[in-house]
Amino acid sequence: MRRFVDPFIVALLAMLAIGLLVPIPEEIRAALDIVADIAIVVLFFLYGARLATREVLDGLRNARLQGAALATTFVLFPLMGLAVSTLAEPLLGENLADGVLYLSLLPSTVQSSVALVGVARGNVAGAITSATVSNLLGMLLTPLLVLVLMHTSGSAGSSGGIRSVLLLLLLPFLLGQLAQPLIGGYVRSKKHLTTLWDRGTILLVVLVAVSTATASGIWSTVSPGTLAAVVLVSGAMLAVALAATWWGGKALGLSIEDRAALLMCGSQKSLATGLPMLAALFPAAIAGPIAVPVIVFHQLQLIVSSTIARRLSRRPG
Repeated sequence: MRRFVDPFIVALLAMLAIGLLVPIPEEIRAALDIVADIAIVVLFFLYGARLATREVLDGLRNARLQGAALATTFVLFPLMGLAVSTLAEPLLGENLADGVLYLSLLPSTVQSSVALVGVARGNVAGAITSATVSNLLGMLLTPLLVLVLMHTSGSAGSSGGIRSVLLLLLLPFLLGQLAQPLIGGYVRSKKHLTTLWDRGTILLVVLVAVSTATASGIWSTVSPGTLAAVVLVSGAMLAVALAATWWGGKALGLSIEDRAALLMCGSQKSLATGLPMLAALFPAAIAGPIAVPVIVFHQLQLIVSSTIARRLSRRPG
């Protein structure tokens, strides 16, 4: 029987519900915050340890694919995020509008985009490189873009926010890369364990962010109508990104396999990188509502992209 419900999405919704409905004492939230930071450090160490450098070098030769994917992720999306967040702020409110802008500044996904390119019978090697390079650059570009484009109080506009990213994300990643020749094969062979840690870290970050926002009373400003507006805005941004990557790939003369890779890597945003980075860049009370568009967009991109990937897989040849 085909499974239509992703258990991770169910778990994510459960963390949202707990954070919204269950009062968590301040002492426990503080302890969970420390545990989340430790989990983030280990997560990015594992990212570095499991990445084989040769995969990046092999895919970098396709300059048109890589350039188009990076331009979509770090140029088109931020411009779109700036426009949409500004226009939608009267409807969404300041924090959710900031969340839309923050979403647009994130790198691409790794696991889901590569998996979907495989389903779509696309250029998997190119997708691996594109997603990997996007995340490597994202650890530097996303905080810098937040610094330049976002004006939320307590964000990465301070040196402390960028320092947190360097300590929690980039340093562990570099240490993982140094350890990669020794433990990379083992880490890659235990994919199920690294996936569990990946998803567990995301769930913990969501719980801490949402429960802290609940304790601060921020959610009282988010109505069902506002949440529906976030869904509509996220869907519109995803539709534009999908159209730009698919038809842009055709204009660049890319093969159907490369267009599939560009479609999946260029249109997606990473929850796995975005939420840990959010925890490093923003105070927990602000991080809760900013996380909402990221979570909503993640669900939409999985549903829509998996449907498109299955349709592409049925093409002749």
